[in-house]
Amino acid sequence: MERQVKLRRVYDDPSPDDGVRVLVDRVWPRGLTKAAVHLDEWMKDIAPSTQLRRWYGHRPERFTEFRRRYLIELRDAQPAATVDRLRELAGTRPVTLLTATRDVEHSQAAVLSGLLRDTRTTHDPAPDPAGSDPRGIRRAAHSAPPARR
Repeated sequence: MERQVKLRRVYDDPSPDDGVRVLVDRVWPRGLTKAAVHLDEWMKDIAPSTQLRRWYGHRPERFTEFRRRYLIELRDAQPAATVDRLRELAGTRPVTLLTATRDVEHSQAAVLSGLLRDTRTTHDPAPDPAGSDPRGIRRAAHSAPPARR
């Protein structure tokens, strides 16, 4: 059975078809009260790290790399447990992932939606040929120190 996962902006009016409404942003959306959002759960632990979010800056040309780095972050214990909880919800009823981001298709909600629709249990991103870790810090090359002159 394919999971029904929808993406919406948190600023959009709720729909009766939304099912469970889950906010997946780390920061509460500006200008909204909790009552106005009609929220079932706020899973801020599943959001990208502040460092990754700032690096990405919602620049679509960085989305592929953002997705790769974000999937790595989701392997950490707390985010992984939250992903499991989200999978449980999506396995029993429709789920709508909410985000304040204007470009929903290039957001963490889009990455999570793909993750939830994927029926495999592992989500290992492709290896990084540039040799950087998920936070974008380049690993030092293992080479001999430069010769003295």
